[in-house]
Amino acid sequence: MKFMKLGSKPDSFQSNGSDIRFVASDLATDVVVQVGEVKFYLHKFPLLSKSSKLQKLVLKATSDGTDEISLHDFPGGPKAFDICAKFCYGMVVTLNPYNVVPTRCAAEYLEMTETVEKGNLIFKIEVFLNSSIFRSWKDTIIVLQSAKNLFPWSEELKIVGRCIDSIAAKTSVDPSNVNWSYTYSKRMNSADEIVETVEQRVPPKDWWIEDLCELDVDLYKRVMVAIKSKGRMSADLIGEALRAYAVRWLPDRYEALVGEDYAKRNRVLVETIIWLLPSDKGPGGCSCRFLMKLLKVAILVGAGEGLKEELVNRVSIQLHKASVKDLLLPVRSSGEGVSTNYDVELVIELVRSYVARNEDVQGGDEKEMIELSFERENLIALGELVDGFLCEVASDPNLGINSFVELATAVPEMGRPIHDGLYTAIDIYLKEHPDMMKSDKKRICGLMEVRKLSTEASIHAAQNDRLPLRVVVQVLFFEQQRTATSTPLPGKLNSILEESDHDPPQPIDPEPISLKVSKEERERSKARNSVTSLMSGRVANRADRLLLPSRSRRIFDKLWIGKGERENGKGESETSGSSQSPPVSVKAGEVKSLGSSRNRRYSVS
Repeated sequence: MKFMKLGSKPDSFQSNGSDIRFVASDLATDVVVQVGEVKFYLHKFPLLSKSSKLQKLVLKATSDGTDEISLHDFPGGPKAFDICAKFCYGMVVTLNPYNVVPTRCAAEYLEMTETVEKGNLIFKIEVFLNSSIFRSWKDTIIVLQSAKNLFPWSEELKIVGRCIDSIAAKTSVDPSNVNWSYTYSKRMNSADEIVETVEQRVPPKDWWIEDLCELDVDLYKRVMVAIKSKGRMSADLIGEALRAYAVRWLPDRYEALVGEDYAKRNRVLVETIIWLLPSDKGPGGCSCRFLMKLLKVAILVGAGEGLKEELVNRVSIQLHKASVKDLLLPVRSSGEGVSTNYDVELVIELVRSYVARNEDVQGGDEKEMIELSFERENLIALGELVDGFLCEVASDPNLGINSFVELATAVPEMGRPIHDGLYTAIDIYLKEHPDMMKSDKKRICGLMEVRKLSTEASIHAAQNDRLPLRVVVQVLFFEQQRTATSTPLPGKLNSILEESDHDPPQPIDPEPISLKVSKEERERSKARNSVTSLMSGRVANRADRLLLPSRSRRIFDKLWIGKGERENGKGESETSGSSQSPPVSVKAGEVKSLGSSRNRRYSVS
């Protein structure tokens, strides 16, 4: 820290209580100067020899027949006047970054200029500022902070502007030329750097960021504007500086963020940070996670709509880099109606905006093909992000089916090559909304393509009682197509699928419970055998482990009977050693009874 000593005489100012200051001298004091609540008992001669203002005030007081004068709205208060008075007496005073601005403003108020006396206080303070303070990085920041409490004096004296110019100029210096102290508490990247001395180690490019975080938001804004105006700072460093400032001042707790005592300050803070974002809206400026955090805070504290729209536009450029946690945005105030836990509509807006920016990408030459491949990877990442978000919000009882469908369909087909995540979200939604109409259930299940489910997801879906029966049949059918080389299932599939959507209620079985249970076990065993015959290779082994619901067993029995009818029509020429499922003989009476009642028991021989 820089300092400057003025005067040579010892300090003889003394106090009598907290509101009286006087000079210990053989000469009686002849003037009383009141500054705020403190009275100074002083001598006219030393004061009038340095201050033009006091000359006028003493002359007026004498004409009024009094020896007391009052200094109203004195900048810096009693402490600043104490320094000025000691300087007039030639006593030792020490200027430093903490008191130089109040003293400079007080000297300006007292008109301690060169016209009164050469080498007056204003001149000496200016020398100290220009030769020491503005050449020191940390001292300049301290002076700038202290200047805020002395508006408009510090502004009119251009102390604030000179501090800002000095700070901006230093941030633009090549790091190898930085020879002043700064604060940099980030952890070193390697143990070798820890043992190096400060002189040997070249400062990092972001050496200036941490010290500026101590500035109040209005001064920080002015400093950052000056830094950006020089055009020498990269967008990523500007973004990193804003992120560090947000971490320093934006609270993590919800109560501290939106509390009555803090909401206004936090709103000004987040609006300032948004306003200062680099002009480069791409990923080189600010990370998606940082922008999402700003968007969350902006929603909570009620920032301006224009600024929130700016954040939405920036986020939509790199939405594929976000995480599910980033998308858990608080609901914006909508007034009426029951709201969801998170702002699903805003996420839909983000996804659509992102897709709209990328939908014009087309392949052509080699460069365009590389870009297209890169965009596909981004869209796949977007699809995984949306599916993860759907899984998170699907359990919300207030989430309407329209919102679910809109968000799911906002992802292009290219962005969802696998539908396992979408299936999981649909399953959660069906579980948490058991009273859905059949048409709604059919609509939401129609979002996924069963042919794009993995084998594990297909096995789970085949045993899922929450799915419509038609979907279960489709899952099993496409799983058989994927793993077996046999011909597709018989043409009776479509009629069975249509019939499965309108299952009649099952009649009450008059059989005794014990007989019914044993018969059910026999039917369960037959269903497993049917699945084993239907799926060859690896699927056959997995089918042995499946315990399918009763409705799935009924559909498989129907399918197998249809296949048996077709193969009986071909005759007995088919060999049993074929790689296809073995032929089945079906009794005519059983086929006839199947047409009259879908729920009647039957056997496959």
